[in-house]
Amino acid sequence: MPHPLTRRDLLTGSLGLGAAALLGGCTPTATAPPTSAIGVPPTPSLGRPAVTAVLRPGESPVDLGGIIARTWCYDGRVPGTLLRAKAGDVVQVRVHNALPVETSVHWHGIALHNAADGVPGLTQDAIAAGADYTYTFTAPDPGTYFFHPHSGVQIDRGLYAPLVIDDPAEPGAYDHEWVLVLDDWTDGVGSSPDDILAAFRAERGTVSDGMNHDMSGMGGMGDSPLGDVGDIAYPHYLINGRVPAAPSTLTAKPGQRARIRLINAAADTLFRLAIGEHAMTVTHTDGFPVQPVETRALYLAQGERVDVLVTLGDGVFPLVAHAEGKDGQGLALIRTGAGSRPAADVHPSELDSGPLLLATLMPAESARLPGREPDQVEQVTLNGQMRPYAWGMNGTTFGSDTPIRTSAGRRLRLQMTNMTMMAHPMHIHGHTWSMPGNGGLRKDTVLVLPMQTVTADLQADNPGRWAYHCHNIYHAEIGMMTTLQY
Repeated sequence: MPHPLTRRDLLTGSLGLGAAALLGGCTPTATAPPTSAIGVPPTPSLGRPAVTAVLRPGESPVDLGGIIARTWCYDGRVPGTLLRAKAGDVVQVRVHNALPVETSVHWHGIALHNAADGVPGLTQDAIAAGADYTYTFTAPDPGTYFFHPHSGVQIDRGLYAPLVIDDPAEPGAYDHEWVLVLDDWTDGVGSSPDDILAAFRAERGTVSDGMNHDMSGMGGMGDSPLGDVGDIAYPHYLINGRVPAAPSTLTAKPGQRARIRLINAAADTLFRLAIGEHAMTVTHTDGFPVQPVETRALYLAQGERVDVLVTLGDGVFPLVAHAEGKDGQGLALIRTGAGSRPAADVHPSELDSGPLLLATLMPAESARLPGREPDQVEQVTLNGQMRPYAWGMNGTTFGSDTPIRTSAGRRLRLQMTNMTMMAHPMHIHGHTWSMPGNGGLRKDTVLVLPMQTVTADLQADNPGRWAYHCHNIYHAEIGMMTTLQY
């Protein structure tokens, strides 16, 4: 059993790979959601699938670039194989669970029907070890998405993969498309995610109601203008499953344009991203188009996605994802000509050039919801602290919470106030928010900074029981989660 440790000792790999049982939690199995008369709507008749795939979550050794980690992943790969479809396609994925425990698959950011959302205890029964389960859904909106389990802390292993929904009408004015998945890594080389969660649970306290919180217990990992941004110092940070000492190389010719789809699949880490000697033009976030903005650096929180266009120079350039507020980074290389490989700890000056927060973008006209005053306004507080470890919403934790209820056709406004010193990436299932403070920017994951209030509108056009939670998986598992039901 793990012995008492300081937080940084605990989370830099000193627990090893103990035989602790897998812990369920708020995503959810061990703690059931509140009972409700609202059932999961039946699977609609979707027609013949246009895209079919088989997904095999299982245990496998993976090579992170000279570092072999035994982990859980999809089809023996980290990240899993890209799944691709066109907007309007019916997608059917059969999951064969080769893990020793139950699992699930959540299609992050996709506004699909409720029964396919992949949240055990809320939208389906978990997929038992050795069992098969088939997800069928229509991919409604083009964009960059990904998929991962909604079972315990399984996302903090290797169980994630990109999902791209193409727009048949998009002109595609670029020469290359690169899909890059960012991650923080400990499984098989340091503490197991389940041991980390068990240690947090052993410290667990009562969540503050957000009004009389103890500021002395708020601190996590800081050294960031965004405040505290995470709890765990990971041994490694990856881009497309590779450590910085052995990065992936993306090849092109000078002057060509590349569309880079960036996905943050990390469990606890917010990244600051830049490309040496280049500017990036941001074109989409969370799948939806924005008014293009040029920047030399940007922040990407857990669960967020961003698409950028880059006109490439001549040489070898580092694409760096620095672990914000932590020591370490992910690295990929862009090679268009001659040049030596930069060091694993290269720090391009662009990282320090005022990174862009994606929630400050403005939407493209095609992405706006029709203007409308809200029919219902709900106040949501984000509560908690590091010591004793506790995270929740509206002064309570999942399982003891009161669901947010609305009715079909309503415009619901959520006013999220972060009463903690930690930045929280808040994610809504089955919908995208429209942020009136930014012209109706569409996002399904939004970073709420300490002591900040974010207003987000939602059109209630997809009935069901939907998870709404922090995308720091440890915060969600401890209790920073509720549901939207109608």
